[in-house]
Amino acid sequence: MFEFDDLREIWSTMKKNKLRTFLTGFSVAWGIFMLIVLLAAGNGLRNGIAYNFRNMSTNTVETWPRYTTLPYKGMSTNRRLEYTAKDIDAIKQAFPEIDYISGINYRSDTISYNREYLTGRIRGVYPDFTLMYYKPILPGNGRFINELDMKEKRKVIVLNPRMVELLFRDSTINPLGKFVKVGSLTFQVIGVYENDNKTDTPPAYIPFSTGQTLFSGGYQVGEIDFTIQGVNTEEASIDFEKRFREFMGRQHKFDPEDKNAVGFYSSGNEFRMWQGMSNGIAFFIWIIGVGTLMAGIVGVSNIMLITVRERTKEFGIRKAIGAKPLSILKLIIVESILVTAVFGYIGMVSGIGLTELINYVMEMGGSSAADSSAGREGDTTVFRNPTVNMSIALAATGVLIMAGVLAGYFPARKAVKISAIEAIREE
Repeated sequence: MFEFDDLREIWSTMKKNKLRTFLTGFSVAWGIFMLIVLLAAGNGLRNGIAYNFRNMSTNTVETWPRYTTLPYKGMSTNRRLEYTAKDIDAIKQAFPEIDYISGINYRSDTISYNREYLTGRIRGVYPDFTLMYYKPILPGNGRFINELDMKEKRKVIVLNPRMVELLFRDSTINPLGKFVKVGSLTFQVIGVYENDNKTDTPPAYIPFSTGQTLFSGGYQVGEIDFTIQGVNTEEASIDFEKRFREFMGRQHKFDPEDKNAVGFYSSGNEFRMWQGMSNGIAFFIWIIGVGTLMAGIVGVSNIMLITVRERTKEFGIRKAIGAKPLSILKLIIVESILVTAVFGYIGMVSGIGLTELINYVMEMGGSSAADSSAGREGDTTVFRNPTVNMSIALAATGVLIMAGVLAGYFPARKAVKISAIEAIREE
């Protein structure tokens, strides 16, 4: 059984060898500290990527008409292509992998309520739009555009929080059901969607059919966005884009090899690129972190070997006066546990404290940037919330403590097997 006198003896031994104890502890603390900091950096990178894709699906395709640059069947170059509502239905039928789809029309105009007004952007969209780009509406804040709005071409509008703040200065006024003017046309507010950017740049949304009738001559489509299922690799994405360009080439009579004729952006390609980069960096960080941890373990092992060798004569004297091998073994192991546990805890707390401090500074800086980010569509970052899971930190500390136990056990076990006479003769 372990007694207080044993603990006092261990403390006395550690005080006599301050440098050795410090070097042992420092190697432990540094290994844990670096592992936590490196893992937090990897998490920060992954969190940054996830944050940038927070408001959109990772398999979204955006496509818009442009100008031709290659002649095709006797037609000249520099022809301006135009999408129509028929293209939306045709694309949906031609590609079964398409899940959600929305035509989009763009307009900037004055939005006013009584004497308050602002210049805002208006988007005519399908109901599927909110499923692709995540425009959440909390309970009590109305709803998004639905199919009935589209069918009846209702003049309804969904505002963002910043627009509500500017148009309805009196916070007691509920904007739902109120009528605002877009230019000279009156729209009824049916919803207020959440937006974490909190600037005046996010657009308001109206039914696509309404926007097309009022603002686009009744037929033009500015952009067609959709999500695709089962296109999970770069090869599959390239194949889909090729088939899509061939299909649109037949629809609008242009050379499918003319990349300029139709704009095409796939978030899946970008997401896979960033995810692959993130996974590669995370793997590299794990290698460095584990290597640093192993260096700490080796340091503990080497110093414990020196400790046991220095005390071999002491062990011989102890055995000569009747000390049992187990009691000697216990002293070495407990000393190893104390050093690795205390300094491991210091390294863990230091690492977590540093990452939390960095995260706090970044959040404060991000809040300030968001307050002054008017004119941007949204804030993006490649590094966010660089913290590490507590269970990983505790597990790493536990591994290092166990390694310290083993580092003390094996040389001590070898030393206590030496006979008392041989141990006393050891120099």
